[in-house]
This record gives sequence, C-alpha cells and structure tokens, in this order.
Amino acid sequence: MTIPSDPVSDSPAATMLAISQDTFGGPEVLKPVRLPRPEPGPTEVLVRVHAAGVNPTDWKHRAGGGMLGRPPFVLGWDVSGVVEAVGLGVTLYRPGDEVYGMLRYPFGNGAYAEYVTAPARTFAAKPAVLDHVHAAALPLAALTAWQALVDTARVTSGRRVLIHAAAGGVGHLAVQIAKARGAHVIGTASAAKHDFLRGLGADELIDYRTQDFTEVAKDLDAVIDTIGGDYGPRSLRALRPGGVHVSLVLSDLADDLPAQARALGVRTHAMLVEPDHAALKALTALATAHRLTPAIAAVLPLSEAPEAHRLGESAHTTGKIVLDLRDQRMPERRA
Repeated sequence: MTIPSDPVSDSPAATMLAISQDTFGGPEVLKPVRLPRPEPGPTEVLVRVHAAGVNPTDWKHRAGGGMLGRPPFVLGWDVSGVVEAVGLGVTLYRPGDEVYGMLRYPFGNGAYAEYVTAPARTFAAKPAVLDHVHAAALPLAALTAWQALVDTARVTSGRRVLIHAAAGGVGHLAVQIAKARGAHVIGTASAAKHDFLRGLGADELIDYRTQDFTEVAKDLDAVIDTIGGDYGPRSLRALRPGGVHVSLVLSDLADDLPAQARALGVRTHAMLVEPDHAALKALTALATAHRLTPAIAAVLPLSEAPEAHRLGESAHTTGKIVLDLRDQRMPERRA
C-alpha cells in the first residue's frame, strides 16, 4: 500500500487508521497515520480488519531487506475481518461475512490498517471455531506450510519429514499439517520447546543446540527449511535418494545448492508463498476438525506494532504474534 501525498478528507467514513513508515529502520520507524479508505474494484472485496498477523517477513521489509521498494508503505499480509462491501462481479461473499486470508505476497501488503481491499478469492470463510485473533495467525504461515508440504514435497502417509525451527510461526503449523497427512514428523527446536511440540504430535525432536540433526535424522523424504544458511547443504545429506528439500529462505539459498542436490540424487526447491483460496478452505477444514490450531505468542493493539516487531525479532517467541485492530486508541498523524 503506497501512501498518497494528497490531502485526506476529515470524514471518518472516508479515512482509516494505519501503521506506516517513511524510511527503513528499526521498529521505531512504524508510525500511526490516517489514510484514505480504499474502495473495492471489480472482483474485489473491502474487508474491515479485526486482526492482522505479524510475520518475520514484516520486520525484514521494515528494515529494508524486502521487495517493496522505498517507503512509505503499510506492512502486513495476514487478515481476519468482516466484509464491508463487494465490488462488481463478486458472488462468494456479501457484507457481514467473516473472512480470513493472505494478501498477495509481496505486493499486496497493507494489513496494518482498518480496511483492506483484495480479490475476493484471496479470502475464505473464517473458521467458526476460531476467533479473529487466531484466524489472523494462520494465513501466511499456514499457506506456506501447506504449499511446502503438500504442493511441493507432496507429503503423504508414512513419509518421514524434518521441520526446522518447528516451534516457530511456520514450523508449528507445519508439524500439525504433516501429522494430519499421516507423516512421521521430526522437528528441530530448543529443548525448552519439546513438550510444546510433542503436544502438537511431533514424533521425534532434536535439540539443535546440543545435537547435529544430520546424525539423528536420516533417510528423510522431505525437509522443510525455514532457517537457510548451512542448513540447506546439511539437510540434503539427510535425505533419502529422491527426497526433497524445500527452502523458505530465498536470500540464503546457495547458488550451487541445486547442483549439490543433483549430485546426491535428491531435489531442492526455493518456495515463495502465494494466495490460495482452495488451500485456505483445506486449512479451514483442518481447523474445524481441531487438527490445526495456531499458538498465539502475544496479542497487541495496532498502536503497539513497533513492540510486536521488537518481540518478534527477539526470537524468543513460540507461535504467532497478532495485532488486534478492535482497540484503535492511538495517536495519529497525517500521511
């Protein structure tokens, strides 16, 4: 979302609160602003945001390591809220429907705001068993896990899957999705998080601080790599012939990793998450069956978006951080 320089109407109906930034930097660059409220175009819906998930990609873009170009912009891709209006041709939803989804990554950003517009099929009906905070914690991370496990690695019953950083935002959802598909799940995490992961169904756990995962996890069918760096080449050596390594850290993917994979008789793929209406519906079915539940590390009001980033960057959280937009008491400035 690019912030316009034109004057903004004082009418509350014509504007909305958002968190923006004028420059790259630390969490302190995130500031409250008032922007024009968007209008839905053909095939789009306008959603009043009740909660917005916070993901590592948010603070990477804030600091200048993303793909959005120069600020100003509004961050955020995860949304749970209520349809306010529909554009021409939309038949899936009507005003009042509760929906959740991931805005198009990376250039559909803008979830740290009272309203967003996006193509209708960006969203799915919010799982009735989840409130807006928990629903907002799912889309980007759960779609990433689903597309890595199901669409890319094609994990099915009986497959041996290693998930790095298994207690993280993507990792703890990947554990649940892999278990729902009947896989044997191995996770790397600090020992303090092993009980949490056992509760999610993990079959084996490796303390990355004291163990070399390549000595413990062998003959794997798939590795979901959320860490990058030397974890890529090391993960290749833990795969069985024909196994697949899925990297979710594009910037850390070694140029020669595909060649290393071919030499070992395995495959490697670099994956970027996409909006996916059908996958969201599959995730909704898992959530409804109580087979997929996001762990919430913290819930903060929109005004505390800088603190949400500080907390996330500390790397001490388990699960997801969510901004609750139903508490809008915050100072604001003009864009």
